[in-house]
Amino acid sequence: MRNYELMYIIRPDVEQETVQAVVEKFQGIIANGGEIVKHEVQGKKRLAYEINKHRDGTYVLVHFKATPDVVTELERVLKITDEVIRHMVVRDVA
Repeated sequence: MRNYELMYIIRPDVEQETVQAVVEKFQGIIANGGEIVKHEVQGKKRLAYEINKHRDGTYVLVHFKATPDVVTELERVLKITDEVIRHMVVRDVA
């Protein structure tokens, strides 16, 4: 298994329960073949530039270990989730 870092931004207009449901959905995908090392919901922050007419977003940072198949599935689901406005998965070489 390889080390990865995932950062995604959730739309600011979703309710707290929906934010929690989205976070749990992605935790479940990672846990299905990988393990979460660190998970941190950083809260609502101002974006550097406007994305889809949104100026703020809820940032979530996840460090995890997984196989490349899990990362492929995770990115597929991130792309089709309406609540996520941006995401990035990076392989951690440290």
